[in-house]
Amino acid sequence: MAISESRYQADRYRISVEASFEDFRRRYETAVPALDYAALNALIARGADWSEVTAQVDAAAPWGFLRYWSSDDGPLMRLAHDPGECVVYLMGNHVLAERMYRYDQAAMLYAPLRPMIASRAGETHFIIERPGATFSSFGAVGADDIAEVGIELDHKLAALLEHLEAPVPPALSH
Repeated sequence: MAISESRYQADRYRISVEASFEDFRRRYETAVPALDYAALNALIARGADWSEVTAQVDAAAPWGFLRYWSSDDGPLMRLAHDPGECVVYLMGNHVLAERMYRYDQAAMLYAPLRPMIASRAGETHFIIERPGATFSSFGAVGADDIAEVGIELDHKLAALLEHLEAPVPPALSH
């Protein structure tokens, strides 16, 4: 039995946004629409060509990302008398994820991405790890291709933040 170990450094950004929690959440969820699971499952059920999946993502994700899941943790934490707001998401693009999956299925540990919108004492933040740093940690066959997708995700994330009128960390635009 073989065991391999990989260590990597994550770059986490806590980006202050000039908006209320509710306003920024609304804008984010509009820009990153929920995945239409019924439509995706219909493609899977009939064994559609991958080009149809690609067309579906292109049509549904104006900024290159879809929301796969969310968890609004604020109401639960308020039971412990913590007044903060916090929503965690899984956001991604399965067409881009496939370009990593073909080389190393372990990339799916980090795809989709896991952003968060949080607020406490009137300060709202968008928090996320830089995809380019995470995906550049893969060192197997296809590592360059996986890292390339990570950089592409950095650029898409930068464009999304610009659209949301949030500051863009310079490393996302490299």
